[in-house]
Amino acid sequence: MEDPVVSPKKSWKILKNAVVMSLAFMIHFTAYNGTANLQSSINAEAGLGTTSLAVVCAGFIISNMFLPLIVIKWLGTKWTISLSFLAYLPYFAAQMYPSFYTLIPAAFIMGIGGGPLWCAKSTYLSAAAEANTKTSNLCLEVLLVRFFGIFFMIYQLNQVWGNLISSLVLSSGDNSAAVTAINDTMIAELCGANFMPSAHADEALQRQPPEKIQMISGIYLGCTVAASLLVAVGVDSIKSNKIDQNNASKSGIHLLATTLKLLVEPKHLMLASINVFVGMQQAFFGADFTAAFVSCSVGVGTVGFVMMTFGFANASGCVVMEQMAKTVGRLPLIIAAFIIHGSLMVTLLTFNLQPNQPVVMYVIACLWGFCDSIWAVQISAFYGIVFKGREEAAFSNVRLCESFGYIIAYIISPHLKTGVKTYILMVTMLVGVVLYIIVEFRERKANTSTETSEPQEKYIDFDNKAFEYSK
Repeated sequence: MEDPVVSPKKSWKILKNAVVMSLAFMIHFTAYNGTANLQSSINAEAGLGTTSLAVVCAGFIISNMFLPLIVIKWLGTKWTISLSFLAYLPYFAAQMYPSFYTLIPAAFIMGIGGGPLWCAKSTYLSAAAEANTKTSNLCLEVLLVRFFGIFFMIYQLNQVWGNLISSLVLSSGDNSAAVTAINDTMIAELCGANFMPSAHADEALQRQPPEKIQMISGIYLGCTVAASLLVAVGVDSIKSNKIDQNNASKSGIHLLATTLKLLVEPKHLMLASINVFVGMQQAFFGADFTAAFVSCSVGVGTVGFVMMTFGFANASGCVVMEQMAKTVGRLPLIIAAFIIHGSLMVTLLTFNLQPNQPVVMYVIACLWGFCDSIWAVQISAFYGIVFKGREEAAFSNVRLCESFGYIIAYIISPHLKTGVKTYILMVTMLVGVVLYIIVEFRERKANTSTETSEPQEKYIDFDNKAFEYSK
């Protein structure tokens, strides 16, 4: 068979597709993260907001185990992404009339759509990176970091725009509910590490005017529709040359078996804990930090601005980390994130929270976002290397483990003090990083012993099926 040739023009086209898709994710998750970051503050009664987020993750886990691989085979990555965006619409609409009977079913539908969405995204980026190995002098490992770095750099800007929207809307006009109702003398006693949502939410978190929530929800609905249309018209498809529609179900079932088999492999089991931590720390920062430190001591109107700082630092970190990974490698970056993140958690436990200290919130948000960028890019790229040839199954399991982390964080959120949850997060991080380092060194040792002059793969191969880019 003649080797496929990827021209420079085609290489540029592949990069364009990755950038446009990343922009669509940014627009869509402007709506999702802007909504999710407010749940512990605007729907705090009886833990409704965090419960709905836990249901999102439960739906995602169910979806992630059964739907992504089959859906991708039927629709392809492009249309899987475009249509999965639309599954988020009911949850945004339900924010206008929040109750158990509106938010919980809508949250489950959103979770079902999330499984195929994230698996298709990771599969698309892996295919793009491997395609570029044919026109670049860079190895696949470097290109995976580059493409995931580009994605997360653009994607993480959703925290900037989504939270800017929510903060501007909530802070506009004469909205007394945008600032804290806690007396200055009680902030150190009730907020920070001492904050427990089930006991303090009614006193610390004021209900926002319905018209402002409806305005925010309407904007976010428009963002999701726009993102779906952007993928539909602006991204080229990845399709299989060898899988026809009649074999799609069979292939999907085979890949489902691959996913479940991979789930119990020793390497994946060891890496699972760090992915659980990644999910837990994101949920903790978006729900617990914002409620206990920002909303409680400053006010709900400041949550969006703090999360904007987090998003900007996260996006900037993705750019910086791509360049640093070429120089120092992946492991030193992971260790740096471990040290910085651990220091931040110690700060949360020991910090004596006082009134009018928003600058501290912004500094913590900046450093937290920087660490999150390291976890997101480096762990995703590592999976693309360790499980090469099984990317769809591997990335499906990444999101599965992260979702377990989210669920754990959201379930315990209303019932434990922030300090206790911080200790749990520290232990999870320690276990995850230690096991990751073990896998990293084992992989290096295995690669050194098997480094022979084997010919490089010429096709983008997922389960022995060649893929090509086409319009």
